[in-house]
Amino acid sequence: DAGSDIILIPAPGTIPGISLEYARELIQYCHSQGKLTITSIGTSQEGADEWTIRNIAINSKMAGTDIHHLGDAGICPGVATPENIMAYSIAIRGKRHTYRRMARSVNR
Repeated sequence: DAGSDIILIPAPGTIPGISLEYARELIQYCHSQGKLTITSIGTSQEGADEWTIRNIAINSKMAGTDIHHLGDAGICPGVATPENIMAYSIAIRGKRHTYRRMARSVNR
């Protein structure tokens, strides 16, 4: 009711108490109010191993989020590791769509 269009929710497993089920409840409520949701990894877990990143990605997708956010606390502050960006992308949309996005020109 405060004018927000998109509600940020911690990705399942990134904050104590944010389970897949609880995140799904929050997302369903936001959707019932006509809002979009974004799940976020903002707790330095974006620098974790690829298995962890894939699990967070799949759990966020299963929870029903509209937008995914991968934070910037990778090996070098300011950018997530390229391996984790790739692992997250492949987990939520597959290799075909990930590779097409990587190869597509911004000018077309």
